[in-house]
Amino acid sequence: MRDLVYTGFMSLDGVVDSPGGGPGEEHRSGGWVVKDVEFLPEAFSLKGEELEQTTALMFGRRSYEAFAPTWRDSEDHAAYRDLPKYVVSSSLPEDALIDGWGPLTVLRSTADVAALKQGDGGDIFIHGSAELARRLAEADLIDRYHLLVFPVLLGAGKGLFSQADRDRQTLRLRDSAAYPNGVVKLIYDVTR
Repeated sequence: MRDLVYTGFMSLDGVVDSPGGGPGEEHRSGGWVVKDVEFLPEAFSLKGEELEQTTALMFGRRSYEAFAPTWRDSEDHAAYRDLPKYVVSSSLPEDALIDGWGPLTVLRSTADVAALKQGDGGDIFIHGSAELARRLAEADLIDRYHLLVFPVLLGAGKGLFSQADRDRQTLRLRDSAAYPNGVVKLIYDVTR
C-alpha cells in the first residue's frame, strides 16, 4: 500500500491559498511566503527531503493547470520531471494534459485514488490542491501531512482542513523544527 502525503505552506491561521503568488493568485494576500517572511534556506530543507521520498505526484485540476507549465521546465523541480503524475478531476479532458512532463494519468474519482493507494510503489505527494486534500482526508485517504507553518495571519483564504462535523482524527507528530524566521516544520502521521 502506498502512502498519500499532503505537503504545503500554511499561515498560522490555516490558510494555504496563494503562498507563492503569481498568475491566478492576484489578491491582497497572494505571495505571502516570499513577501512577508525572511528567507532562510534551512526553513525550506523539508522540500529537498521530500524530493528523495516522492515516487509520484498528485494534483487537483486547478493546481495541475497552475504548476505543470512552470514545473515542467523548472530546474528547481527537475527531479519531478519523469515521475508519474496523477490529476484528480472529473472534467479535465485527456487532451488538456501537458506533454513532456512524465507519465500523466487522470483519476476521475476518490475511489480511483483509493485504488491507486492499494497498488505497489512509494509515497505519492500532493502539492497545493487544498480542495482535493480536504476531500481525500474526509475519505480517510491522507496518511501524512508535511506542513511549513508561517508566522502570518491572513484572515481569509482557502484552508486545508474541512469544517464539516466529522469524527475526531488523531495525528502523531513524526518530526518538527522551528527556525529563526518564525517558520515551523510540522510532520504528522494520521493515526488509524
